[in-house]
Amino acid sequence: MITRRATLEDLPALLRLYAFLDPNDPILDPLDHNVRQHWEDILSDRRLSYFVAETNGLIVSTCTMTLVPNLTRSMSPYGLIENVITDPDFRKQGLGTKVLKHALDEAWKEGCYKVMLLCGSQRESTLRFYEKAGFKRGIKTGFVAHPINW
Repeated sequence: MITRRATLEDLPALLRLYAFLDPNDPILDPLDHNVRQHWEDILSDRRLSYFVAETNGLIVSTCTMTLVPNLTRSMSPYGLIENVITDPDFRKQGLGTKVLKHALDEAWKEGCYKVMLLCGSQRESTLRFYEKAGFKRGIKTGFVAHPINW
């Protein structure tokens, strides 16, 4: 198993994983020009990183991290991790933890003073998963706003 940054060729595998993340999301076609262009734009933005865990040539886990420039903390950036998902057939093997640790290592190399992650689940097992990966709960309170028609 290896962890690494996602590449242009990983788009179909990522879209396959995202179907597990939110089954109500529309299915994107990796061959669609607009989808591919959007993915190329993401990859060209140095503040956006997609990390994957790959085993036997199959991408089975991923997360995204955004680096946010900052004017506090001596101008140290901070990170925000989202879209954490592992293929259900590969859960409980440490792959999600490894992809998150890879993202955290990259954040520390970039000089981040913290990395935040919001979790929509209230399941204790899910919260312990994030703690095992290095996150602490109860330090801050998270809030989410959506547009009216969301």
